[in-house]
Amino acid sequence: MNILLIYPLYPDSFWSFKHALRFVSKKAALPPLGLITVSAMLPKTWKKKLVDMNVSSLRTSDVQWADYVFISAMYIQRESVNKIIEECIKHNVKIVAGGPLFTQDYDNYSQVNHLILNEAEITLPLFLRDIENGNPEKIYRSDQFADITKSPLPDYSLLKSDKYATAGIQYSRGCPFDCEFCDITAMFGRHVRTKTPAQVIAELDQLYAIGWNGGVFFVDDNFIGHKKKLKKELLPEMIGWMKSHRYPFLFITEASINLADDKELMDMMVQAGFNRVFVGIETPEESCLMECNKLHNNNRDMIDCVREIQDNGMEVSAGFIVGFDNDPPNIFRRQIDFIQKSGIITAMVGLLNAPRSSRLYQRLNREGRILDKFTGDNTDYSMNFVPVMDKNELLKGYREIIRNIYSSRSYYERVVLFLKNYDPPFIQPFSVIRFMALIKSFIYLGVLRDNRLYYWKMLFWCIFNKPKSFPLAVTYSIYGYHFRKVFRDVI
Repeated sequence: MNILLIYPLYPDSFWSFKHALRFVSKKAALPPLGLITVSAMLPKTWKKKLVDMNVSSLRTSDVQWADYVFISAMYIQRESVNKIIEECIKHNVKIVAGGPLFTQDYDNYSQVNHLILNEAEITLPLFLRDIENGNPEKIYRSDQFADITKSPLPDYSLLKSDKYATAGIQYSRGCPFDCEFCDITAMFGRHVRTKTPAQVIAELDQLYAIGWNGGVFFVDDNFIGHKKKLKKELLPEMIGWMKSHRYPFLFITEASINLADDKELMDMMVQAGFNRVFVGIETPEESCLMECNKLHNNNRDMIDCVREIQDNGMEVSAGFIVGFDNDPPNIFRRQIDFIQKSGIITAMVGLLNAPRSSRLYQRLNREGRILDKFTGDNTDYSMNFVPVMDKNELLKGYREIIRNIYSSRSYYERVVLFLKNYDPPFIQPFSVIRFMALIKSFIYLGVLRDNRLYYWKMLFWCIFNKPKSFPLAVTYSIYGYHFRKVFRDVI
């Protein structure tokens, strides 16, 4: 069979880094890790093509070539998904679909021929068996969780790897916590399942073999969900591999704030090559943390926790939310003050939304407060429920947060505050791509932009005070350009 795997277009948003990618001549931040893993599960005799619409256009000839089109998508890609489905129907090509969007919203996709829901390690083999027997069903789903020690090595041969800024690896699924607004535990459970160290090392070997020399993102929703196994099994293997290969990669991941409580774990992560971690801080208001069951964030000085992680060599980027039932009137000012004092450069502030499979959705549905469909983009000023706070006041306050933290003055102040207190454990090696990004930043940010004074002030401060951090300063100035473009109407 001819199989066309399509990854839909990701709209311009906070996490797309679309405007920053232009400085390093890349098309997309991350490759479609789910699709290339699914590809590795398909019969070896099938011919496969991948079209990542964030990297290249979908051509009519590609669709006409295929016996089946496989689509994997998140909510935020819904608009592009609809266009792909229309194209497949137009050319009478059968559609196989899976991933978070279809797993949670499958009843809105009657035009899809086969829905492979939940975890593909369980449901895809059932579909492949029925295809072989000539009687495939409409929907395949399971309430069981997969043994990911049996997950295959992702098929990186399908990728145009030079088009991506960061590669992706998954070590674990599931999270021990159960935040009300999060759908991770509904999809993957609270029992943290992990791959073996051998699997992770095999994926690193594969990236090394194809000549990858960028960052690598461990896409786990909580990388430290199983700390004991992480410290005893995976990290020692990664430390050894990185030493023997002369540290070819820098790693990024997501973790809960209790990472700050474990000095040994932080040290091991830095030794293994981790230099950045995303943390869900959400709010400085403790009653809101209680409301959403984010108890591991409560009863702690979160600014001190952020500094502890950064003092140990990992930059903290973080997520923040407004729109909780218990948000006080001054929550917007408190969010601004927290972000500025913490020195968190990449601060993703969004309006609270309720994913369909979250406990928050269930509660709000019982209360009769659910409204529109979930968009998956928590920076598009949409909410799919009726908030307790007057919505106009909530939107006004949200815009004030964005206007403040991503104004040139506030943003560059945070960069300087961060660099004052951060000593990078790894020095980025010189490369032509990084040199060209520097030149482009001089032109676009230092000459053509109205806020160029703050840009040059920050760079000269860095040259004279923290010269080893100069590459980071340039990187953050480019990030700031992206954030201001995304929020340009507000700023």
